[in-house]
Amino acid sequence: MKLASFEAEGASRIGAVLGDAVVEFQPALDAARQAAGEPPERLPGEMRGLLAAGEAAMAAAARALAFAARPENAALRRPLAAVRLLAPLQPGKILGVGRNYADHAKEVGGPKLAAPRIFLKPTSSVSGPGEVVRLPAAALKPDWEVELGVVIGRPAWQVEEGAALDHVAGYTVLNDLTDRALQFDHPIGMTSFGKGLDGFCPMGPWIATPEEVGEPWALELRCTLNGEAVQHGNTRDLIFPVATLIAWLSRFVTLQPGDVIATGTPAGVGHFRDPPRYLKPGDRLRLEVEKVGVLEHGIGGAA
Repeated sequence: MKLASFEAEGASRIGAVLGDAVVEFQPALDAARQAAGEPPERLPGEMRGLLAAGEAAMAAAARALAFAARPENAALRRPLAAVRLLAPLQPGKILGVGRNYADHAKEVGGPKLAAPRIFLKPTSSVSGPGEVVRLPAAALKPDWEVELGVVIGRPAWQVEEGAALDHVAGYTVLNDLTDRALQFDHPIGMTSFGKGLDGFCPMGPWIATPEEVGEPWALELRCTLNGEAVQHGNTRDLIFPVATLIAWLSRFVTLQPGDVIATGTPAGVGHFRDPPRYLKPGDRLRLEVEKVGVLEHGIGGAA
């Protein structure tokens, strides 16, 4: 499934994308159960709650989608163009991984990492597809980073690497926007703060579940800025792959349903170009992860 949060008729809803349509789970499940002579069943009304509700809730959502996909049930499908996609969920926490692609680690410099380099992004940094991220006037060196986002679906504590992917609900596209001035131009770098400004975590357009994506070992990533290709990488070049990250993080914190891991970015960010290049109002970004989706958003000036 491609799990989506969207706005229609002034209300936020959750469902799944089906071709060029979107299905809201609750009305479709109501219709499916009514057709089968079964009593109503309520699903959580927001995505993190759906993931936390476990396998039974996800099975009910899949049933709703399958029922809505029948030719005779077109009334349960809305044109995708008629709704506004939102960030697919409001995460419990966002854990980022620095210097996790070999080519990006090389352009950044520094010693070889023996363990993942972790930072946090606040949930207030989340923004959705098509939004315009407003740059504060004080953010002097805003930069882009296309990333594969991993969405946790089952609690993970002290999990083994071999079982780590069993805890994944799906994958999304994420832009780890960063003010390099805050990150690098202070005596003590403020990485989490520089990556945590309002709107500095665009994600979407949906959560592609594992059956949509397959194994996350060899997925192409691309970023274009105003139509110009600026980043191209592949998850096969991750220094710490997805399963390794989940197992390592779960040694220290419990990963909960709806948590997001931003797995790192390949080479091609603006700060390490010659000369450096930074985002400015009016810029448009297109970020793609193979088999997951395409996320587009804009950059604007201070509100």
